[in-house]
Amino acid sequence: MNLVSNAAEAILDRGKVLVSTENRYVDRPIGRYEKIEEGDFVVLTVYDNGSGIAQDDLGKIFEPFYTKKVMGRSGTGLGMAVVWGTIRDHDGYIDIQSNEGKGTTFALYFPVTRKESTKEKSLLPIEDYMGKGETILIVDDREEQREIASAMLGKMNYSVVSVASGEEAIDYLKDNTADLLLIDMIMDPGIDGLDTYKQILELNPRQKAIIASGFSETDRVKEVQILGAKQYLKKPYTFENIGIAVKEELEK
Repeated sequence: MNLVSNAAEAILDRGKVLVSTENRYVDRPIGRYEKIEEGDFVVLTVYDNGSGIAQDDLGKIFEPFYTKKVMGRSGTGLGMAVVWGTIRDHDGYIDIQSNEGKGTTFALYFPVTRKESTKEKSLLPIEDYMGKGETILIVDDREEQREIASAMLGKMNYSVVSVASGEEAIDYLKDNTADLLLIDMIMDPGIDGLDTYKQILELNPRQKAIIASGFSETDRVKEVQILGAKQYLKKPYTFENIGIAVKEELEK
């Protein structure tokens, strides 16, 4: 969905988006974007003959919230990060060919398995992680991320307040309380999630919190966890991952 959406946005007038799949055996390492090792793969290819991607931008497109947009006029800025994460979760590879003004091809290589498929783990019903009206303070510099988290947690029966920076969160908590904080790790400009939580602990040493980020865990995330915010929530949010994390932290 994310690849096709981006492909469509890259076409300024009329054009083509082609999606194809094939079985492919790679008998020697290949790849322009990253090295694809030998093996059997199912390859999903998404091609468009749109505006293409500048060479300087190719190395950045999978970063969370990298939006040069027109890439970014729709969605949350996490689309390509989701693609990257999905490929990595399946031990796969990505190959990209792009020429400005001529189009782009994404080829996703998923390794073939000979194992029998296992039954899908069913999602927990939302009733299993509904709240009881507890107050959640969302701290995130990106408006769309605050809106997404607020909508999800509101549907789960939480009372939600959101602010756009660590400094605003600290000011809010000087005169108000929150049962739990959901703090974005990387906020710009201003202090990050670690410094935000450190200063909040000076106001309330028992303050519960969850750290969230579109990036992988870092040393600063680990430092926050040592301070007491044990839960690390990887964006993008889903009802299940945010619901379970919030419920578990509140019940500690």
